[in-house]
Amino acid sequence: MKPIMTNLLAVDTSTENCSVAIRWQDNFFSEAIESPREHSQRLLPFVEQMLQQAETDLSQLDGLVVGVGPGSFTGVRIGVSMAQGLAFSAELPVFPVSSLQALAQQAIRKHNAEAVVACIDARMGEIYYALYRNNNGLAEQITEPAVAEPSASLFAGHNVQGFHTAGTGWDNYAGTLDPKQELKHSIDCRLPLAEDMLIIATKGCVTSVDAENLEPLYVRNEVTWKKLPGR
Repeated sequence: MKPIMTNLLAVDTSTENCSVAIRWQDNFFSEAIESPREHSQRLLPFVEQMLQQAETDLSQLDGLVVGVGPGSFTGVRIGVSMAQGLAFSAELPVFPVSSLQALAQQAIRKHNAEAVVACIDARMGEIYYALYRNNNGLAEQITEPAVAEPSASLFAGHNVQGFHTAGTGWDNYAGTLDPKQELKHSIDCRLPLAEDMLIIATKGCVTSVDAENLEPLYVRNEVTWKKLPGR
């Protein structure tokens, strides 16, 4: 069983949201704003704000949590690079969390969803998607994150009737993905949040990595990640 970490800072810029959350002892604080073109300017001030509100600093934390995608390539890079830099400076482990799993966790938290189809608009006429089930309040993966053109046949082999939906992939492709209207559409679960990544990490459901081994989850094979020089 993985050790349970309680004092964690989470950051996510994998989609339009710039989201930060911190759990320190018995205190919890979070902040999120939809600002897709301002992640690089907003993220560090949000981190500093969360640490100030919790009256702590990086050196007192058990680790960092970061949304590693899939999502916006630029957004994912910003979040992962920030987490990597903070982790190196404070010598902290990092817990990578999928943005799709965070969306599923959000639907579970808000709607007590029994199962979730998480989809993120991948642009270029494609979506990132994965299926999750509610395992005692935690989003447990049924299928691996994948990228594909939207089609109802994507879920063939899985009885998704009654599943909740989450993510921006449903904004433009709900009719294509759910032509029979068999799913429960959670319109308030469009973007992943750092607070749900904290839930996943604090329950010991994610294996930590050293900062030098942290990598994005791009899903698209043609995208490569360049690690920090000298790491």
